[in-house]
Amino acid sequence: MHKRLATSDRLAADTAMGPVTLLVGDLDGMTRYYRDVVTLQVLAADGDTVTLGRAGRPIVVLKHEPGLRHATPGSAGLYHTAILFETQAALAAALYSVARHAPGTFAGSADHLVSQAFYFTDPEGNGIELYWDRDRTEWSWIHGQVEMATLFLDPIAFLDEHLTEEAVLGATAGDAASVGHVHLSVGDVATARAFYVDALGFDETASLGNQAIFVSAGGYHHHMAMNVWNSRGAGPRMPGLGLGRVDLDLPDADTLGALEERLKHHGFPVRDDGRTLAFDDPWNNAILATAPGR
Repeated sequence: MHKRLATSDRLAADTAMGPVTLLVGDLDGMTRYYRDVVTLQVLAADGDTVTLGRAGRPIVVLKHEPGLRHATPGSAGLYHTAILFETQAALAAALYSVARHAPGTFAGSADHLVSQAFYFTDPEGNGIELYWDRDRTEWSWIHGQVEMATLFLDPIAFLDEHLTEEAVLGATAGDAASVGHVHLSVGDVATARAFYVDALGFDETASLGNQAIFVSAGGYHHHMAMNVWNSRGAGPRMPGLGLGRVDLDLPDADTLGALEERLKHHGFPVRDDGRTLAFDDPWNNAILATAPGR
């Protein structure tokens, strides 16, 4: 497998995605969807903010913003939040829950060679992917690019093969899950590459011409992706419902410091409060980087 050498201009190999914050109009309805349909657990509820996740790990943070409106079609923002399940049985249980409680939110499925994925749209129009990764030894890399495809994946056949009685009874509801990747809608791929690869320090792992780019740290297939399928030419976002913030979990304070230096070097303003690093991409998508010990 070909990978770029880990140097100070790259994110650390063990960088991971943190929770995705969504600004929502109906906090109760969205909480019910992510809890009762997607099968996340409420980890904390504090006034206008509800944090949901699995096994103590935050995945989605819902923040009530009733004064905001939905963005206009074609705007930059969230394409989907991708929730990674550790087993096919746990993924099947979540898929079964959506099929039973909110089948109308199902938006498709695909085998991507590296993963098996099912797509949904939450009640306020935010995209969700629920997926499981094949073992890294089964991924194919060619000249530093990971081989991914969009092949037919029958959700009924997947449930027949992987749904267990234990899962239906809720035995997998506490199984660990995490934000595997975050996919954004942006205005153009070249600007996305300049920010997410050159400045932020991800490695480019795949691209689809001027339509989409996939990036990661540490040889993952992708931690983030940016596409123009619904948003080509979009400028900076105006305040609205939808994506509030993407969190990045960095392994240590040194990595966080190096990221701050890189962003400043490339001319992107950062806000460092001594514990976290906050910054915006070229479309005003907010990102917060954190590290233990800061």
